[in-house]
Amino acid sequence: MSTDSIADYLTRLRNSIRANHRVVEIPSSNMKKAITKVLYDKGYIAKYKFVEEGPQGKIKIALKYDKISKQPAITGLVRVSKPGLRKYAGVDKMPRVLNGMGIAILSTSSGVMTDKEARVQQVGGEVLCYVY
Repeated sequence: MSTDSIADYLTRLRNSIRANHRVVEIPSSNMKKAITKVLYDKGYIAKYKFVEEGPQGKIKIALKYDKISKQPAITGLVRVSKPGLRKYAGVDKMPRVLNGMGIAILSTSSGVMTDKEARVQQVGGEVLCYVY
């Protein structure tokens, strides 16, 4: 049993991408649903579906690949804030991933959002992960 459900979520995505799977099923939680919505809005995944079966439910994610070169849309997923060492960023110290080419996903008081959205809204928060 994993105590860090977000790290488990990212690892399942990473492993599915490396195995060239089209769809991955992940146990659901509200935080994972919010992260999935951000990934979809930013174009890193093709589509997603929340399946309410069993006590927890599942998230079905269709991964996105380039049609010609078969390269995945997500080349890197890095967990930043961990249960043993939380990482927080204020508006003035907001991280930039690959000089703006990637995104940092933050958990803020206004919800889960990217680093760019947090700068616009002038809020800081916990840096969950980097996606590029």
